[in-house]
Amino acid sequence: MDRGIVNTYGVYQEYYETAFLSSRTSSDLSWIGTLQGFLLYLIGILTGPIFDCGHFRTLISVGTVLVVFGMIMTSLGKSYSQIFLAQSVVVGLGAGCLFIPSIAICATYFSTRRALATGIVASGGSIGGVIYPILFRQLLSSLGFGWATRAIALIALVTLAFSLAVMRTRLPPPEQSRALLELGAFQEPPYILFSFGLFFTFIGLYFPFFYISVYGSRILGLNDDSAFYLVPILNGASVLGRIIAGLVADRTGSLNILIPCAIVCAILVLSWLSISSPAGIVVFALFYGFSSGAVTSLPSTVIAALSPDLHRVGTRIGMGFAFSGFGLLIGSPIAGAIMNADPNGRFGGGEGFSAAMVMVGAALFLAVRLLKLRSKESWRL
Repeated sequence: MDRGIVNTYGVYQEYYETAFLSSRTSSDLSWIGTLQGFLLYLIGILTGPIFDCGHFRTLISVGTVLVVFGMIMTSLGKSYSQIFLAQSVVVGLGAGCLFIPSIAICATYFSTRRALATGIVASGGSIGGVIYPILFRQLLSSLGFGWATRAIALIALVTLAFSLAVMRTRLPPPEQSRALLELGAFQEPPYILFSFGLFFTFIGLYFPFFYISVYGSRILGLNDDSAFYLVPILNGASVLGRIIAGLVADRTGSLNILIPCAIVCAILVLSWLSISSPAGIVVFALFYGFSSGAVTSLPSTVIAALSPDLHRVGTRIGMGFAFSGFGLLIGSPIAGAIMNADPNGRFGGGEGFSAAMVMVGAALFLAVRLLKLRSKESWRL
C-alpha cells in the first residue's frame, strides 16, 4: 500500500488546485507528488544494502511509522510548506523504506515465477491507488480534508502492521558488511543502459496520473465526480497490467514484455492529444493504466535477471530505482511548466514531452535487449 499513497496524489493535486492551495500553479503542486515518488525510489540506495544486510524488519517498522505520521501531519497542514514537508518528505521517506524491501524479498523467494510474484506484490500499490482516492473523495464532502486524510493513515497503519507481522526473509544476512553501492554494476553496459532507460521512462510515465483528473475537469468539462474517478480507473487497470504482464513475462522474459509496453505507453500519451470526449478519456485511462502497470512492475525482475548474485539484488534494485526517482522528480514539474507557458492552458506540450521521454526510455531498453542477444545469452530476459 506504500505506492498506493503515491499513486493517489492525482486526486490530492486536483483538490489542491481547485480549493485548498488554488493560489499555487500546477507545476508548484506537482512538486509535492514528484518529490514523494522521488524519495520512494531514491533512498533505495540506502534501503537496498540495509535489506541485504538482514535488517528487513527494521526498514518496514521505520517506513510504517513515517508513512502514518506523514499522512497525519498532512491532515493538519495549513499551508503549502507544511503540506510539502509532510506529504512529500515524510511520506516519501517512509514509502522508500517500504518499497525496495517489499520488492527485493520477493526476488529471493522465486526463480521460475519471479515476474508473476513481483507483479502480484506490485499490484498492491495499484489497489491502494483505487481504494485511497475513492475513500478520500467520499469522506472529503462529509468529514473534510483532515479526517479524510487521517482515514487513509489508519488504513495504511493496519495494512502495514499486518505486513510486518507476516513477512519473513529467506536468505541469511551476510557474514561480512558490504559497501553502500556496488560500483562494479556500472561497469556492465546492460545495467547502465537499463538504469538510464528507467530515468527517461519515469520522466514521462507519471504525467497522466498527476494530470488526468485536471484534464477531465478543465478541458473536457467533466463534473468533479466524473473527473475524480479517472485516477481510480487508471490504478484499477494497472492492477491487471502488473499481474498479467508478470504472468506472460515468466514465459517470454520480463525485458521482452517491458519494451513493447513502454512503447505503447508513449503512443497512448500521444493519442491523448486528440481526445475530446469523456468516453475517449476513460478508454485512454484503461489502456494506459494497463500498460503503465507493466512498466512499473517489471524493472525489478529485469534487474534481478541482470544480477549475478541474489545476495546483492537489493543493492542493485535500489541503485537502479534511484534513476527512476530522479526521472519522476523532474518529469511532471517540467511538463507542468510547459503547460503553464501555454497562454491557452492546453496540455499538448506536456503530453508531447512525456511521450518523447518514455520513447527514449523504450529505446534504451531495446539497446539492452540487443546487447544481450549479441552476447548469445538466453532470449528470455
